Amino acid sequence: MGSPQATPPGPAPGGRAAGGTPRAALAELLAGNRRFVSGQPIHGHDVTAAAAAASGDQQPYAVLLGCIDSRVPLEAIFDQTFGSICVIRTGGHVLDRAVLGSIEYVVGELGVPLVMVLGHERCGAVASAVDVLRGGRSPGGALNHLVDQIAPAVTEVGVDDSRVHPLAIRRHVLRTVTALRADDLLAGPADAGRLAVVGALYDLTTGEVALLEV
Repeated sequence: MGSPQATPPGPAPGGRAAGGTPRAALAELLAGNRRFVSGQPIHGHDVTAAAAAASGDQQPYAVLLGCIDSRVPLEAIFDQTFGSICVIRTGGHVLDRAVLGSIEYVVGELGVPLVMVLGHERCGAVASAVDVLRGGRSPGGALNHLVDQIAPAVTEVGVDDSRVHPLAIRRHVLRTVTALRADDLLAGPADAGRLAVVGALYDLTTGEVALLEV
């Protein structure tokens, strides 16, 4: 007879991760990423998991704001099952009122203790902003909004810097984190220690997520 199977970490169906604190939420996300990188994920996306999550109230422990890049599926790279995290994805993880309102709702109404802004290497949205600021043609349409929102990060790094693209990616993540921390409805929970807003970067080659210091 084999030994009993260990209970997998993370939130049980209908429940939040143990502790419900910013520290516990961040630890679970990063532990999931380590499982993903090592090729030993524990969560499968099957109908049994979906049914289990649907049987209880929604109690995610984190909200992730990431890029729409198809190479960065957030539930997969953090090895998370149904009901664990709320995911928002926009080009270059750009904030707008709908995104900000969604984050405010998840934090205020669902009590989520962690917001992570996840950028990634070789981001095309940041590359577009660099190109425009170097004199390239504006993309037109609503795409201009993405460029306008990313442009300050490029300017802060310096458009003529030889490493402007990778450095602007990091700078844009940190600027997004700063903007979220300053939001009226998020600042209170953050100041009280009930919420952490962190920035991170995804390595497209290794699959690893590294936290960025603000």
